[in-house]
Amino acid sequence: MNATFANNLFRQSIQDYHLTDNVDTPISNPYSPEDIAFLLYQKNWIDTVQWHLEDIIRSPSIHPDELVAVKRRIDQSNQDRTDTVEQIDSWFFGQFQAITPKPGARLNSETPAWLLDRMSILQLKIYHFREQVDRPSVSDEHRQKASQKLAVLLEQENDLAQCFDELLEDIHNGDRYMKVYRQMKMYNDPTLNPVLYTSQV
Repeated sequence: MNATFANNLFRQSIQDYHLTDNVDTPISNPYSPEDIAFLLYQKNWIDTVQWHLEDIIRSPSIHPDELVAVKRRIDQSNQDRTDTVEQIDSWFFGQFQAITPKPGARLNSETPAWLLDRMSILQLKIYHFREQVDRPSVSDEHRQKASQKLAVLLEQENDLAQCFDELLEDIHNGDRYMKVYRQMKMYNDPTLNPVLYTSQV
């Protein structure tokens, strides 16, 4: 498991989604649920669908009823994204369970899965900025600006990949360790969101 493996899965998911480019296309995960690749593919598919839902909700002609429905889909997508990240972190926690941190080992504030979350979204940015660079109907100025931003994203891709691989190596060597904190989101929980639980009284 390394950054190249993860980024290749994210790119595969993005390419598969764009075969239909439709937010209602059901996921067809090609990996076994027992394989970490299954979770990484699922994670990016959620991100990719949400990326396009965020585009849809910004349409100036969207009907108010559709806007509310899309917003609720985005809320659910955020919950699904968080749940999947936590599943990935649980997998990593199991992988490193037998490793005893060295005396003086440092706790890393960002877990491997939340770093993968950033890498997944970065692959979406790279894909869509490449689209802008290749758009035939745009001005040279638009294409140049998109190219400049793409160059920064590609640099960030290399940097995050290095950070991810170094984090895993450090945890494996006992120089750093991870903890799994659940996000404990409140807005989807009818017992914790005051708007929801007061409406039931």
